[in-house]
Amino acid sequence: MSSSPRIAKLALEDGTVFTGRAFGHSGTSEGEVVFNTSMTGYQEILTDPSYKGQIVTMTYPLIGNYGINRQDVESKQPHVAGFVVKELPPLYSNYRADLSLDEYLKQNQIIGIEGIDTRALTRKLRIGGAMRGILSTEIEDDLKLVERARHSAQMAGADWVKAVMPTAAYEWDQDQGDWGLGEVERGDGLHVVALDCGAKHNILRHLSERGVKVTVLPPDTTTEAIMAHRPDGLFISNGPGDPAALDYAVKPIQGALGKVPIFGICLGHQLLGRALGATTYKLKFGHRGGNQPVKNLDTGRVEITSQNHGFAVDQKSLESKGGIVTHINLNDNTVEGFRHKDLPVFCVQYHPEASPGPHDAAYLFDAFMEMMKTKKPVTGERLKELQALRETATPSTRT
Repeated sequence: MSSSPRIAKLALEDGTVFTGRAFGHSGTSEGEVVFNTSMTGYQEILTDPSYKGQIVTMTYPLIGNYGINRQDVESKQPHVAGFVVKELPPLYSNYRADLSLDEYLKQNQIIGIEGIDTRALTRKLRIGGAMRGILSTEIEDDLKLVERARHSAQMAGADWVKAVMPTAAYEWDQDQGDWGLGEVERGDGLHVVALDCGAKHNILRHLSERGVKVTVLPPDTTTEAIMAHRPDGLFISNGPGDPAALDYAVKPIQGALGKVPIFGICLGHQLLGRALGATTYKLKFGHRGGNQPVKNLDTGRVEITSQNHGFAVDQKSLESKGGIVTHINLNDNTVEGFRHKDLPVFCVQYHPEASPGPHDAAYLFDAFMEMMKTKKPVTGERLKELQALRETATPSTRT
């Protein structure tokens, strides 16, 4: 006779409590409750360092059906504070799978809850905004859970980068295994220094697959330490938390402006904005999923993008500091990308490396390659050309 299912509760700071079935680890955790609209890619989402300090709700109802494998991770371990799904299948099936989602969360001490109305939860977060929450298999008193949620840490002002950044510099030389992305453009000896604020592995793969040497530094480094590597380009990665709390990461970027071409993604986009003197602000519920529409203002094309962020760059303050908006989010018109009018600097708020998500924006890595070679800003016309070249590339040469 099978044992009774474990009970888990998710309490929000507004007083709402969801009761469901527990899976994964037992215990209690807290974090900002957010939702992700991706239909697949839960393994990459779990291991994205940008989710540090967050309890992630998947809007797609069936999660865990293809299990977990050892190749598709985006960092060394999961970083979410909890995982919320509508239905966890009792069996998984995929020839690459090594273990179940339940086993994976148990191994990594992540609490999961299934069997709740994720549509109702998502609607609440969509209308009221992302909220602080408590996920527990131990505490049964709803009032205690709600009170604890109301006293948990705010995401605004939080520095989660220090919890995920590397402790020392390293060279990116991971065995690519099944990840052969195809040679698109020779690196020609180019060397990139990447500031790792919580970088996803696939970003570094895209750089190395183009023949580029990648040296990774923690973001609390100095401009002098960056330039000592004699880089052809500086890359600023994604990462968790509030960019306004990361002055130690902004300072070395400010020092590198004008000295080396710079490309940023996600948190890197926000940090570059702040390095130029722009301000950032917290979004109501953020953008998280693999189906976010972004318009490229240079090309007039709409890209379907992968995103994971809860903060944005203020457009007016950015433009007052020489920033030129290149991409906007078609859902709320927030800034999704910019370049500088004079400096070889550009960045995007979304994830052109996907994992999970579409590959519409992979041409941006080609643009970074070109900018490192020419040491000049990439024009909108050239971005349009690179996008067209990417779309007409054969499968063997398309990343």
